[in-house]
Amino acid sequence: MSKRLLIRDLTLRDGQQSQFATRMTQAQVDRVLPYYRKAHFYAMEVWGGAVPDSVMRYLNESPWTRLESIRDGIAGSSKLTALSRGRNLFGYTPYPDSVIEGFCRNSVKSGIDIMRVFDALNDIDNMTSTIRFVKESGGTTDCAVCYTVDPKFTFGDRAKALLKGKKVPGMLFGIKYFVRKAKELAAAGADMITIKDMAGLIDPARSAELIKALKSEVGIPIDLHTHCTPGFGTASILMAMVGGVDIVDTAIMNFSGGPAAPAFEIIQMFADRLGIDTGVDKTAVGEINRELRGIRAELAKFDQYKRLPPEIDLADYQPSPELRSLFDGSVEAAVAGKTDEALRLCQAIEAAFNYPEPDAIVKRAQIPGGMYTNMMAQLKEYKLEQHLDEVLDIVPQVRLDAGVPPLVTPTSQIVGVQAVNCIVDKTQGKPFYTNVSKNFIELVKGSYGHTPFPIDPAFREKIAGVRDETPYDTSKYKKQDNPELADCGGQRLANNEKEELLLELFPSVADKFLHGCRKAEWEAMETIRIANLPPEPEETPLRYPAHFWEEELMLAIEG
Repeated sequence: MSKRLLIRDLTLRDGQQSQFATRMTQAQVDRVLPYYRKAHFYAMEVWGGAVPDSVMRYLNESPWTRLESIRDGIAGSSKLTALSRGRNLFGYTPYPDSVIEGFCRNSVKSGIDIMRVFDALNDIDNMTSTIRFVKESGGTTDCAVCYTVDPKFTFGDRAKALLKGKKVPGMLFGIKYFVRKAKELAAAGADMITIKDMAGLIDPARSAELIKALKSEVGIPIDLHTHCTPGFGTASILMAMVGGVDIVDTAIMNFSGGPAAPAFEIIQMFADRLGIDTGVDKTAVGEINRELRGIRAELAKFDQYKRLPPEIDLADYQPSPELRSLFDGSVEAAVAGKTDEALRLCQAIEAAFNYPEPDAIVKRAQIPGGMYTNMMAQLKEYKLEQHLDEVLDIVPQVRLDAGVPPLVTPTSQIVGVQAVNCIVDKTQGKPFYTNVSKNFIELVKGSYGHTPFPIDPAFREKIAGVRDETPYDTSKYKKQDNPELADCGGQRLANNEKEELLLELFPSVADKFLHGCRKAEWEAMETIRIANLPPEPEETPLRYPAHFWEEELMLAIEG
């Protein structure tokens, strides 16, 4: 067991994205930065994910200003990290190297120290460009392997597949798979490896086994990133700590739990009992947590659970005897390798801190919470909510047909949408895959990269019109227009490379945002211009000599 544990704080990116729809304003972020500057987390995840899109779409703020203000406020006290989807960067479209290079270079220049790179298919070919450009720009590469589990097929499902001549995989996503991917990423230039468990599916036993294997076979730092959605998060991080993990990802208490990551405060109490040093200033964390409580109240309309944890400050916190016993017992169980007992006690700790109950549907269906929420919304749109169980039952089949992709954005949404489409087809008396989404076609075609399991060529031909995997051709990529705006004095929509990148990565959202920026700038310039115009000369009343009036009077008399 390592006596040193590095903490990556997720509060300002993943925390607010998971809990509050990424609605923290710049002013709210600014309020906590002085305390973060004193906290000395190893790293802070502050950018990427949904942040750039959301701050433009909902807050009318600049993503680059968000990043640079955090950089200036932290002043180097923690490394700043961002999340990027490899060749896709933020969306579904694979980008050419010119866009990836510009994004990586400007991200590092604006404050990113560590770029966490992942690919929804765990296709390393989709990650190599970002790895190269981040390193060339002076940044550190944190390469993530997306954690997932194998689809659950009953004996009947397997029998039906065999009768139809379809292959059903055995175990794809075992320990060997993740170790192999980590080794390949290390060889490709990764500076550290993250096991990225976006759905919170890694249970304590698997966490212990996987971290042990990675630490023994991969020679670079290992990070565990997980969530609390199905109830495993806290216990799985505890088991990783016992197994010698180098870094863990946490959120500060008021932004933790439920769909978010486990609380730093809970993990710190485990570390204290294990004699592990995190290097984090507990007093500063208490100050951050108090400020976040007020911010959470301000974000109440986006708070889906509205279950506040008790107010605690580790600088002077004294847990009750009952809670102290739970912490001591969970650590003892973890050290002894009793993973079931550790899980039971950790879930009791989570309940004591008023965490939402484990999500039984996510646990049973083994899908991310966001995927489930989107499928429900889609079913409601069709007024077919009663068919939810049928949708969940066919997710494994749709996933198999699509090459068994890990369920992480965007593949989780692609598979989820298609599963609903199939059930809609069924209710209308049509065969599955009558209604196929554009993104599902691209996934099956090969546009997003290599799938973990081969796609049946006949199925690919049926869906995409080609039998062979056909990668996306970036040579056909068309750069977004950057027009002159007649209503803004002829200014260009984007006036520098960073703004041009926003147009490339978020075309419709950035178009509206940047147009608003140019309009405001033009109006401000017009106001200044008008204010600086020289005053017009005052009109001087006409003055006529006295004899003029005499002559006029004589003419009037004579007339």
